[in-house]
Amino acid sequence: MSTTFDDAVEILSGGGVGVLPTDTLYGLVGYALDPDVVARIYDLKERDPDKPLIVLISDVEQVEEFGVVVSLQMEEVFSRYWPGPVSIILETVDEQFSYLDRGTGRIAFRLPADEQLRDLIRNTGPLVAPSANPQGSPPATNTEEARTYFGTSIDFYVDVGEKKGGPSKVIEFTDGEVNVVRD
Repeated sequence: MSTTFDDAVEILSGGGVGVLPTDTLYGLVGYALDPDVVARIYDLKERDPDKPLIVLISDVEQVEEFGVVVSLQMEEVFSRYWPGPVSIILETVDEQFSYLDRGTGRIAFRLPADEQLRDLIRNTGPLVAPSANPQGSPPATNTEEARTYFGTSIDFYVDVGEKKGGPSKVIEFTDGEVNVVRD
């Protein structure tokens, strides 16, 4: 059985983990500010513990919640790429987020173009959102494939049919420079 976006808000707000469509692919999502939820997602994906996760935000100001000091240059980069399927790696100055940055001192953020998804994030807070698949397996293009991967070990699935987009473009903003990490 599939869940609605409204039901997903309630489940995510209670510390749940689920699969829902992002602006690129189906993502395995959970509340980014809860280290236990993030650890659960790493376990479910069998993800390399040194590999950071992408964080979905509902507005540019949310990056500041993660210890990112936003400069005028950063704001220009944000306005060039967001909202849209581009993840931007930013330096964080707050060590309390080491469970997210995995010791790198940097977190990748994405401001989705999809308004329904941004509304969900406004209601839940920022979400970690790696692709819905175990590490090394192809990303799920629909909830049936995601159910094959995760079954009842997660709390919900939001089904919108096929999602055949590719992974997000990833850029890095460091020392005033923009570098493409993944195109």
